[in-house]
Amino acid sequence: MLVLTRKVDEKVRIGDNIVVTVVQLEKGSVKLGFEAPHHVAVHRNEVYEKIRNENVRSAGGAPDDIEDAARIWQQRKDGE
Repeated sequence: MLVLTRKVDEKVRIGDNIVVTVVQLEKGSVKLGFEAPHHVAVHRNEVYEKIRNENVRSAGGAPDDIEDAARIWQQRKDGE
């Protein structure tokens, strides 16, 4: 994990297309602004987990089953 110290209005870049800006500091919290291409989903972790769990439930499999299937598909795609 990379840990950085930033002040208000300072930015962090992720790759070429994602910028995270410190917008405001308050009592024990920080407000962040995210700039990302429209095809990149940006969610709070708890929202991401709900979406992921609902997708797994809808697919009728367990998270490990989905992850194993994705790994196998990627290996076949890469010709391993």
